This record gives sequence, structure tokens and C-alpha cells, in this order.
Amino acid sequence: MFFYTFFTLLLLGAFFCVWRISMADFRRRIIPDAYLFPLLLIGLIVVFFFPWICNPTESVVGAVTGYTLAGIIGLLFEHFGKDKTNTPIGMGDIKLLSVAGLWLGTTGLAIALIFSCIFGGIWAKRKKQKFIPFAPFLFMGGFLSFIIILFLL
Repeated sequence: MFFYTFFTLLLLGAFFCVWRISMADFRRRIIPDAYLFPLLLIGLIVVFFFPWICNPTESVVGAVTGYTLAGIIGLLFEHFGKDKTNTPIGMGDIKLLSVAGLWLGTTGLAIALIFSCIFGGIWAKRKKQKFIPFAPFLFMGGFLSFIIILFLL
């Protein structure tokens, strides 16, 4: 009984962090570390004590993969982009992809990235936006990835 209550409280804390990160990214185009690091810590606790999505090894590999992939993309934009001061991917997005990899593992991260790019692209076309707040769409893609992994794979 205690473990279910603790797990529920962890998920509620994670949902609060996700909501605050999404609002900050929509409003100011930043991902605050004040909510990102607790989300990382909650993810570590969930993965190590409740490994029902992926095991801890796959989770750490997913975190490293997310950080490396986003870092390479950020460096490419910074090096080859037209506007060197205002790159479309920042350090918050890079850390966020690492946290998503920790929560979902490598397979879940790949699925989440596909969905988030589709959702973000549709939103950008409809709103005629140049910059996309990536965090809300990554969370939507992560939630769908979570459901797909839980029920289909």
C-alpha cells in the first residue's frame, strides 16, 4: 500500500514539473532547471524502484542517447546555422531530451521524438510559427510513447 501511494505521489510531482516546464516553454521559450532537475530525480527514483517501462540500464542508455543526439543537433545548428546567436535548440531542450530518454529508454525516446516532431510541425504550420516550443510536444509524444510501450510492445 505504501509503495502505491509513494508511486502516485511521484507521478503527481512529475506531472506538476511537466506542466510548469510546458508553460514556461510556451510563454518564454525557456526550460527552467528548477523543474527539470526534480523531473530527472523523480525519473531516477521511478526507474530504479519501479522498473515497469524499462530497466535501469536501458534508461541510462536512453538518457545518454537523448543528450548526445540533442547535443549534436544543437552543435550542427550553431555551426551551420545562419543566426549563430539564436539557435533553435538550446541547452534546456538538450537536457529535456536526456530526461525523456531516462524516463522512456531508447525505444520510447525514438517513438516520442517521432510523435513530437509530427505534433510540433502541425502546430507550427497552423500557427505559422518559426520557432516551436518543443517541451509540450515532447511531453505529448512521450505520453503516447509511454502508452504504446505499455500496451503494444
